[in-house]
Amino acid sequence: MITKSHFLAAVFAALFFTACSGPFVVFPGGALHGQSAPAPQSWAFTDAIDTIQLETNPADPYSVNIWVIGMGNALYVHAGANRATWIENMDADPNVRLQTGDTIYELAATRVTSQEEFDRYSAPYEEKYGNPPRNLNVAEVYLYRLVAR
Repeated sequence: MITKSHFLAAVFAALFFTACSGPFVVFPGGALHGQSAPAPQSWAFTDAIDTIQLETNPADPYSVNIWVIGMGNALYVHAGANRATWIENMDADPNVRLQTGDTIYELAATRVTSQEEFDRYSAPYEEKYGNPPRNLNVAEVYLYRLVAR
């Protein structure tokens, strides 16, 4: 039997989640909103940002919260061996939008297939997040390089 307090909590949660357009914790969202800006020459400022918002599928926006590593003029996002919806979306259309704070950057995603590039990514990942990526074989993971369009 559902109590009145459980019912009200469920209604509140439903209203809260439907009011969010961007991702909420582990729940994906829709279109991101903010001020567009050109991609910077260096993404070093993201070293201080644990999680960013990534929007894929421009035709029907799908956004997630994700860890990010900045290296020079590129950002890297990693899904491990998980072929998540946002990975499928980037494979279908590489145009993505990334949000940090109130700023939106329009970027293009390319899957990393070089073990050498993956190895260069792994050290800053471990330094930032405290552990190396779970799988170190680039052929078995989904790592994407994001650069200005």
